[in-house]
Amino acid sequence: MSNALLAKNFPLTSPAAAGSLDQYLQTIGQIPVLSRDEEQSLARRLRDHDDLEAARMLVVSHLRFVVHIAKGYTGYGLPISDLIQEGNVGLMKAVKRFDPDVGVRMVSFAVHWIRAEIHEFVLRNWRLVKVATTKAQRKLFFNLRKAKKNLGWLSLDEAKAVADDLGVSTREVYEMEKRLSARDLSLDPAPDADDEDSFSPTAYLPSPTPDPAQLVEQEDWAKQTGMQLVEAMKMLDDRSRDILQRRLLTEEKDTLHELADEYGISAERVRQVEAAAIGKLRKAMAA
Repeated sequence: MSNALLAKNFPLTSPAAAGSLDQYLQTIGQIPVLSRDEEQSLARRLRDHDDLEAARMLVVSHLRFVVHIAKGYTGYGLPISDLIQEGNVGLMKAVKRFDPDVGVRMVSFAVHWIRAEIHEFVLRNWRLVKVATTKAQRKLFFNLRKAKKNLGWLSLDEAKAVADDLGVSTREVYEMEKRLSARDLSLDPAPDADDEDSFSPTAYLPSPTPDPAQLVEQEDWAKQTGMQLVEAMKMLDDRSRDILQRRLLTEEKDTLHELADEYGISAERVRQVEAAAIGKLRKAMAA
């Protein structure tokens, strides 16, 4: 079975729809990467015949790349599943606009669209204070900002009138008024500020430089773990070791079906051999 036909058997789902992030990652990890010829053929079917099935296969075969990119944005404190879902939106936009005659691979073209959607999501959500999070609040923000050019602090009657007009509560009107009236605090004091006024939040931020002790500890741990893994791999039989290396320890991983065809066993048996080998490694490295 070709990679394109194999990818056809997997549904396009978000992490939430898949039930759990681990289940989603496991599912898309089994989807094979398209060859250049398969990718070109599917892209032409989409462009020339508006073939939605071809578009779906192009999308699902690149879901793993979205995960790889999304993991680079986990430092913003946003759920990885949401980052992946937004990246998938960018991937679908890229598939729609991809031109197979340009001569580049889909992943090289799609990376810009994936990152653009994730960037937009981070900017919308990663704020110390969210000024407007709903449609009504956004409408309140822009209308109240315009009104504040001609009004001072709102009276109770004025706040109620604005609230009734925009479909929000009076409390939300006053809260938005506070946000509009607040001033930003400078991270660094002015050069001519007195000592009493020279508070700088940057003085309390952690240093971005890694702790040398932690670097040494991490390096020692990596060396020890690597040596343990090498010794543990020697305990496996040749077939188990080969399957494990080709499934987990190489950049371009073989699929269960590829290994099943080579060894003359079922894909399920390959999965069992892989799971048993992992169990033996864990036990050996924990000893």
